[in-house]
Amino acid sequence: MQTIMSILGADTAVDSLWLIVGLLGQLMFTARFIVQWIASERAGQSVVPVAFWYFSIIGGLVVLAYGIHKLEPVIILGQLPGVVIYSRNLWLIHRARRDTAN
Repeated sequence: MQTIMSILGADTAVDSLWLIVGLLGQLMFTARFIVQWIASERAGQSVVPVAFWYFSIIGGLVVLAYGIHKLEPVIILGQLPGVVIYSRNLWLIHRARRDTAN
């Protein structure tokens, strides 16, 4: 009988670890939408909180690492631009906060 991990394509301990890493990255993406939804509901309008961008960059980096490990060009090419965009958004947010504080 196959285990759940082998059904998911993880036949070794290293494969299992990387599968867990990939799934955790995907959970970060899910968390970012939950955070955004809650913030929007509280505000009564569409809001993108800073936590959304942190979950985005963490999830993007983790999934990118998984894609690199698996040598999956679709995942790599799908995540790489997002990580750059998330980083840029965080940089702009922190720059605006710094400028407002001065």
